Amino acid sequence: MKTIMLTPAQIRGLKLAKDGDLFPTDAKKWTHLNATVTYAKTDRFKERPQKVKFLTTSTLQELKEFGFLQCLNPVSAAQETAHGITMAGKIWLLKNI
Repeated sequence: MKTIMLTPAQIRGLKLAKDGDLFPTDAKKWTHLNATVTYAKTDRFKERPQKVKFLTTSTLQELKEFGFLQCLNPVSAAQETAHGITMAGKIWLLKNI
């Protein structure tokens, strides 16, 4: 069996998809539905915001080619619909992370 090596950006994208479905946002970026800037749980004054994690369209396409992500609504255009992680993506994360 051939092992698939992923770049750090692809691994971050796969982990992001594991946390929830990815939806398109502006400027060719993908993130969770209604994602907002959050604050660290340990920051009692909420002064240091944590940025919204996102995935680029090119990284999303690469993960789809490996079979780690899939389009959740095959009827509509792939650039407009949500994408979710496949079982192959979950297994890759278990074996390699």
